[in-house]
Amino acid sequence: MDVVIVAVIGALVGGVTAKKRGGNGKDMAQYGAVFAILFALLGLILSVIYTRMTAG
Repeated sequence: MDVVIVAVIGALVGGVTAKKRGGNGKDMAQYGAVFAILFALLGLILSVIYTRMTAG
């Protein structure tokens, strides 16, 4: 569940980044997808680390 939330945040950050750079809708979609994948991967890694550290 946490990974999905982080992916959505990444998509929003990517869309805003593309819009600030003057991109059109396709650019915003591409940036959103890339940032969502990157944020989800980072969230997954952090989730695994946290789970391994807290599990007995």
